[in-house]
Amino acid sequence: MWRLLTALVLLAGASAQAATYYLDAGRGDDARTGTAPAQAWRSLEKVNSVELRPGDGVRLLAGGVWRGTLAPRGGGAPGRPVVIGAYGTGPRPRIEGTEADAVRLQNLPHVVLEGLEITNRGDGSGPRRGVHVVAANTGTVAGVVVRDLYIHDVKGTNEEKDNGGIIFRTRGDRQPSRFDGLRIERNIVWRVDRSGIAADSYHWSRERWFPSLDVVVRDNYVADAGGDGIVPWATEGALVEHNIVRGANVRAGSYNAGIWPWSADNTLFRLNRASGVRTRLDGQGFDSDYNSQGTRFEYNLSHDNEGGFMLICSPGERDPRENIGNQGTVVRRNISRNDRERIFHVSAVEDTLVEENYVYVGAGLDVQLLLLSDWQGWADGLLLRNNRYVVEGRVRMGHGVRRNEEGAYALAEGWGGARNVRLEGNEERAQGVEVADWTGPQFDPARPDDFPAFVAKHRQWMEALMRAHFGEMN
Repeated sequence: MWRLLTALVLLAGASAQAATYYLDAGRGDDARTGTAPAQAWRSLEKVNSVELRPGDGVRLLAGGVWRGTLAPRGGGAPGRPVVIGAYGTGPRPRIEGTEADAVRLQNLPHVVLEGLEITNRGDGSGPRRGVHVVAANTGTVAGVVVRDLYIHDVKGTNEEKDNGGIIFRTRGDRQPSRFDGLRIERNIVWRVDRSGIAADSYHWSRERWFPSLDVVVRDNYVADAGGDGIVPWATEGALVEHNIVRGANVRAGSYNAGIWPWSADNTLFRLNRASGVRTRLDGQGFDSDYNSQGTRFEYNLSHDNEGGFMLICSPGERDPRENIGNQGTVVRRNISRNDRERIFHVSAVEDTLVEENYVYVGAGLDVQLLLLSDWQGWADGLLLRNNRYVVEGRVRMGHGVRRNEEGAYALAEGWGGARNVRLEGNEERAQGVEVADWTGPQFDPARPDDFPAFVAKHRQWMEALMRAHFGEMN
């Protein structure tokens, strides 16, 4: 009984210590207490000076504009996160970054960032980020949630991938560090350079392998990204679900794709949509890449990408202390419609399964349906099974013999140096599934208030499209 009473007293005392701090960019004063709207602080610097504790909150007044960096300190606890968001009525509070990061959450466990508008305009000569989530030499950072943000006009450099809309990074040269339970959900990321939502990690190599766990990237909208759309790194078992990438690699003009893992194991990509990826370097909607095992793509939609649908690759020459190769990729029950250049591009990977996909090739298109290529080696173990090809244009299969500066391959018959390539039960059809609406719900990122309704409708539309092609999803 005494232990129970003591626990209740301690819990009540901890709850009483929680505080909510208010910011008013117009009428606030940093000399005040900050703990009520009438006592609001004015500056981001004042919030950055406070050590936040479990259950604390930070509220920015709707319609306010702050210039600089929001970089809070401290953190929450399980069931008692620090919540950073808005109060009042009107437009979202806006943070306009003036340096590398508009918002930086470094070593903050159990924190929720939500409901803000974020920009970070630069001249393109150096890194700029909307939100930078960092775990650095601290061990495990658990329970970080980044949701319902409107991030746009982040003008970073297109020479480096680790800048753009939302970047999550792990550093561990002194102490291995990672995220556990990171959630990136329902964010709008528009007009950013270089990456939409991407990671960077000290722990990407196998000799330093310390992957982040239980990472979920869900229901985000990425449009007009200078380089890549969505890229997890150094994760184990990440879920990337129902994200929409419309327009990637639009300014970098180099090797970028829509949605893909790099040095990540057992990633599930499900119900995502990628379109409008530019160039043939790489230019695919989806990609299973370097140093990754067990990557799975299912019920995704790829369309109108200049480089094609699916790249599966890793260099054949490798040091296993860093790169164990790309093994065990599964591409199952996806739809590719009017993708250009290459549908399935496979290079120097092992034990790949591509099955039960629908590929639509429109009139006037001439694409490489299957391309095997040499990247310091060739693929070993590829099974294409029970795929359906609806072809109005022209398709070809073979191996690449040379590649031009724009990324296009010259094709020759046969599989080149690839081994154990099998094609079973694939079928070319004159007609596909009758679909009344290939476009789906529309969204204008200049109208962020419409986003919740759009996300719900788009998910319903995607699921209906997949059921029409494949029956019940499993």
